Amino acid sequence: MIKIIGEATEEMERAAEEAFSRLALEGDCLVEIEYMDKEDMRALNARTRGVDSATDVLSFPALDEIAPFTYENYPFEYDDMSGGVMLGSIVICREVAERQAEEYGHSAVREMTYLFVHGLLHLLGYDHEKEEDKTLMRAKEEEVLSAIGINR
Repeated sequence: MIKIIGEATEEMERAAEEAFSRLALEGDCLVEIEYMDKEDMRALNARTRGVDSATDVLSFPALDEIAPFTYENYPFEYDDMSGGVMLGSIVICREVAERQAEEYGHSAVREMTYLFVHGLLHLLGYDHEKEEDKTLMRAKEEEVLSAIGINR
């Protein structure tokens, strides 16, 4: 089970459950979600990635490898209070997300949920550096979104 720490929508909660199930993950984990305005996101992107522009989503993984989310596998990342392994943090810029939703012709809810799923997959070790990795990641994103009824 994935527990979201922070302000998550119902769609994000459902997407987290769906991703956990579809990826056949085991144990309990935690994901932090935060929101920033454009200027703060620009500064964070510049500081962490060396890119001086606002971006839609950034992910900060806490784990190097993914194994069943248990205290035994992750004694230092396990949060006793919440009862799960901390996967990391997802930071979303609402302003950029809303602009992108308009550009892509879909709802802000769909865009925010997509960005959450995208960030979550990064925390779980997915990336889009190589074309085949990008294809796999996009397929997983769309699979999760379709399963919860959020389509393009």
